[in-house]
Amino acid sequence: MIPGAESALGISDRTLGRIGALEARLARNEAEIAAAQEVRYRVFYEELGARSNRLEALDRRDADRFDAVCDHILVFDHALPGPEHKRIVGTYRLLKEEGAALAGGFYSQDEFDLGSLIRRHPDKHFLELGRSCVLPQYRSKRTIEALWQGIWAYVLHHDIDVMAGCASFHGTVPAAHAEALSFLAHHCRTEPDYDVRALPNRHCLMDMMPCEAINAKSAFLRMPPLIKGYLRLGARIGEGCVIDHDFETVDVFIVLRVKEIKQRYISYYSGDAGRIVA
Repeated sequence: MIPGAESALGISDRTLGRIGALEARLARNEAEIAAAQEVRYRVFYEELGARSNRLEALDRRDADRFDAVCDHILVFDHALPGPEHKRIVGTYRLLKEEGAALAGGFYSQDEFDLGSLIRRHPDKHFLELGRSCVLPQYRSKRTIEALWQGIWAYVLHHDIDVMAGCASFHGTVPAAHAEALSFLAHHCRTEPDYDVRALPNRHCLMDMMPCEAINAKSAFLRMPPLIKGYLRLGARIGEGCVIDHDFETVDVFIVLRVKEIKQRYISYYSGDAGRIVA
């Protein structure tokens, strides 16, 4: 069993989502995690221009200390030839509180004060979502649906109350995304009890435009697909954005309370979730 997989005992050997030839399930061995890291490298470094260190460039893998304590949802295309770990076309990294304790915190705590949110809700179970990644030729509704079928089965199995994590705009100039960021700041903020702020030493303003100057349709169209997807589910946005120079992104913080997810999406993504969590 891979390090950290104990947290998924009971579902690690099951299919969590399926659409046609696409299957979503958890990584089961080191080879599958390494293959997911290769997919992440191809997208984040080769396609989007993240800065790699020497070891990452030699291995051609996006890897860090959190991988060992995370669960990894993978999407396989079984129509592809070759061994199974070479059929991975999408991935999401899932970090529960138990894994974060082993790693000394959540990944996003380098940018946002997630710790204060968790301390305010000691009775809630939190899950950090990160490293969302799909190969270019698979960026379709079907692949995203397969990923979210897997995430939803995982959330139900572990009785998760709140999903959270960073989502990114490409580039390192917040002003280039002024309308979209301002829309998020004015219309999509978290309620006070679930607010998360960017760390003071990394905080950048989001509300660069007055509310009356924002065209809502234009702002939404300018958002990355991942952020639009979170908003459709019912997610809210924390206060302030952060520039990540390593990944060449402007990050915002997503807070998605499970009980706030819109019913039509719960019905859609549930699928065989009852069988998975049984």
